[in-house]
Amino acid sequence: MTFLPRTSPRISPRASIAAVLSALALSACSTLPDAAPLAAPEPATLKIVGLNDFHGNIEPIRRPINVTDNAGETRQVHAAGAAYLASAVRKYREGGDYSLVIAAGDLIGGSPLASSIFLDEPAIGAMNRIGLDFNAVGNHEFDRGWRELKRIQQGGCEKTGLREPCQVENPYPGAEFRFLASNVIMPDGTTLFPSYGVRRFGEGAAELAVGVIGLTLKDTPTLVTPSGVAGLTFADEAASINAVVPELVKQDVDLIVVSIHQGLYTEVGYNDKSCGGVSGPLIDILKQVDPRVDVVISGHTHRAYVCDFSAIDPQREFLVTSAGYGGSMLTDITLTVDPVSGTVLSKSADNIVVQIAGEDDAADASLEIFQPDTEVAAYVAQYVSASSAAAQRPVGKIPAPADDPGPSTEETALGNLIADAQLFGTLDAGAQIAFMNNSGIRTGLRPADDGTITFGDIYTVQPFGNTLVTKSFTGTQLLALLEQQFDDQGFVQTFSASQGFTMSWDMSRPMGGRVVSAMLDGAPIDPAATYRVTMNSFLAAGGDSFTVFEEGTDVVNGPVDLDVMEAYLAQEEITPLPSIGRMQDLTPAD
Repeated sequence: MTFLPRTSPRISPRASIAAVLSALALSACSTLPDAAPLAAPEPATLKIVGLNDFHGNIEPIRRPINVTDNAGETRQVHAAGAAYLASAVRKYREGGDYSLVIAAGDLIGGSPLASSIFLDEPAIGAMNRIGLDFNAVGNHEFDRGWRELKRIQQGGCEKTGLREPCQVENPYPGAEFRFLASNVIMPDGTTLFPSYGVRRFGEGAAELAVGVIGLTLKDTPTLVTPSGVAGLTFADEAASINAVVPELVKQDVDLIVVSIHQGLYTEVGYNDKSCGGVSGPLIDILKQVDPRVDVVISGHTHRAYVCDFSAIDPQREFLVTSAGYGGSMLTDITLTVDPVSGTVLSKSADNIVVQIAGEDDAADASLEIFQPDTEVAAYVAQYVSASSAAAQRPVGKIPAPADDPGPSTEETALGNLIADAQLFGTLDAGAQIAFMNNSGIRTGLRPADDGTITFGDIYTVQPFGNTLVTKSFTGTQLLALLEQQFDDQGFVQTFSASQGFTMSWDMSRPMGGRVVSAMLDGAPIDPAATYRVTMNSFLAAGGDSFTVFEEGTDVVNGPVDLDVMEAYLAQEEITPLPSIGRMQDLTPAD
């Protein structure tokens, strides 16, 4: 493939025609002295609002978010909620000649109860009202399978899973914006959704055409239940982008925007432009991307950043942005373009915190405060009201808050509590050990002042509707499974384990030999013995790259994880939180 230097004007058929017209106009002027020459079109300003990882947060996020500014100071603010995000989007798409709103995936999935219990239909409805134009698919778009994702795009009430669709809006109308999936290939070779979209503004020589390429990370199959993506191929990210760029150039686009559900990590504030401490898998992808790309809107890491990629690769002068998590921020992107030559004259981006006034805390005066959009607020209220009966139903009590695992190797009381509940709920299937993936624990458990936990609380912790599966494994298989926590497939994470199981590891050892000890009820795991192990249906199908889970035999499919948690909490008036010490990191300190 031949690349045009991004610093060169993009010569287009429209530009050639404009040049001919200009020459004819000058010729006419030489014979008609009173005729004025045709004025060249003025530069056009395009405003793009970038979003990512909304995860169905139609209500404000329950706990304050941490915001680290450019000076390194971290403070907490109340943020997000679709109604407030709508007001922020409306403000920041103004001020230019034209505008677009583009999201980089995980719009749905891993969502709070008010959206998830209704199959994330309200998240789509909210984005319709916010004015989203394009959304690249992310891994969580596939949580309920690709057929359900098709329904989410197209609308209708076909039931594809455990929950009933169209419980509030009947029929559910579908998304008014376009999902994009340039690297998600169906068995017939077509893409699941279009690879790209083109939006044209203005007309004639002054027309501004914007091409948007959308895609997810190629490792999506390791992050979702495999049955939900069966038959699909997830192609290389850079190759998928580069295959589309020439097609967009043929269509005479002036700007190319990539929306990709893969991201970076940085060590600087949410709006620091230095790319400080930048890392992450997106770097190697972007180093291969056609330099004719102008902007990359990214996600997946839940980090907020604005990075000029030319600081990493001078041949690629595009901005790379991400707006954190849950609608708590948006990215305000401004590009000024010569519509005739396609030359980008200037570009800038800023992350904006979607701050709302907290109920008990004063707002941060250094940040904007947004008021809710009344139409979106009324729409969200329908769903919150419909979900309130289920959300407010008490299911038990715990003596103190229980934190989520945070770093993927951190042992927490909440993870242990979930594993204990899963073992309890599958004893009749012969279970001896239960493992929970920490990545599936979406938030902490915060009881009321009297310790009460509601169904809404436990739903927010585990929103995926997984069933529990119990399988038999030899001790050799079990030890191999434990080593997969520390291999180079996916990311390093340890399980939360049920009572009676203990394990220690040392990351300084060679891969494949990092488990130092693994014991059940004080006895080492015997390679020749057989063990009954419970996991959720996501892990049972090899999710999070734990492929050994697929090897189990004598399979018993059990109840839904939340039903088991509710039954476990109902055993005692106040359920004590488990102690820590089942999983121990023996890696020597540097």
